[in-house]
Amino acid sequence: MPPKSRILIADDNPTNVELLEVFLTDVDCEIATAVDGRDTLDKVAQFQPDVILLDIMMPKISGFEVCKRVKSDPKTRDIMVLMVTALNEDGDIERAVAAGCDDFLSKPINKLELLKRVENMLKLRHITDELERLRSYIDSMEENRGPKG
Repeated sequence: MPPKSRILIADDNPTNVELLEVFLTDVDCEIATAVDGRDTLDKVAQFQPDVILLDIMMPKISGFEVCKRVKSDPKTRDIMVLMVTALNEDGDIERAVAAGCDDFLSKPINKLELLKRVENMLKLRHITDELERLRSYIDSMEENRGPKG
């Protein structure tokens, strides 16, 4: 049985965090929260989420920068990042994509849209994890078999 999914909600607005937590009550997962960009990076290291719901406009470090750092680190680059933002200018979406986000949602959040995107991201994340486990297994089998001859 796969481990319980982990979702990190990163938003400096407590009302937004509460709303997202309520929307996610039907998802079988552990939830952690972060209040700014620096806190988000700390929580990523400690909590090791599968998905981050990441607000773009946050104090200390922006969501764009957090996403760039998460995606540029080999230990965290497979974490799925869903940017949640009130910004809906084309330039912001381009910046989010350039930062490496996997998807984005505009506020106000539609519950059904959020749930489907999170569900799809979790499926993809778990498939990716399974693929990595299979690759490691195959590599170890090839190493144990030794050279052919």
